[in-house]
Amino acid sequence: MRISTRARYGMRAMLALALDQGDAPLSVKQIAERQNLPEHYLEQLITPLRRAGLVQSARGAQGGYILARRAESISLLQVVEAVEGTFAAEDCACPPGAPHLHGFCLEHALWTRLKQTVDDFLAAQTLADLRDEALAVEREAAPVYDI
Repeated sequence: MRISTRARYGMRAMLALALDQGDAPLSVKQIAERQNLPEHYLEQLITPLRRAGLVQSARGAQGGYILARRAESISLLQVVEAVEGTFAAEDCACPPGAPHLHGFCLEHALWTRLKQTVDDFLAAQTLADLRDEALAVEREAAPVYDI
C-alpha cells in the first residue's frame, strides 16, 4: 500500500507550517524550499487545504500561509482527506460475475476493514505529533560539542 504524492506533499506542507506556528506566514516558495517540494505542485495543494479550513492565507508583501488552528487540533486524516478527498473502498472489488459465498465478497470485506484501520490511525495522529517527532529527530541528529 502506497501513500499518494498528494497526501505526502500535503502532510509535508502542513508540517512546515506547524514547525513555524506562531511565526510570520510562510509563502508557498518558502514551504517548498523547507520541505524540498516542487513549488508548482504545492500551489495546487494549498487551495484544498485552505478550503478545508486547515490553513489561512495572509495577503500583502509579507503574506503567505499559516495554520488555521493549533497543530494539536488538526489530524493527519483531515490533511489527507483535504488533498485527496474521502477514500472509499469500492462496493465490491471482485470482478464482475465472480462467485460470492452467500452474498459475501471477501475482497470488499478486507479492503473495508483496512480502510477503517488506516482512517483510525490517521485520525489519532495530529499535526503536533508529527511536528514533535520531526523536532526530536532533528535534536538527535544535531552534533554535540562537549568539551
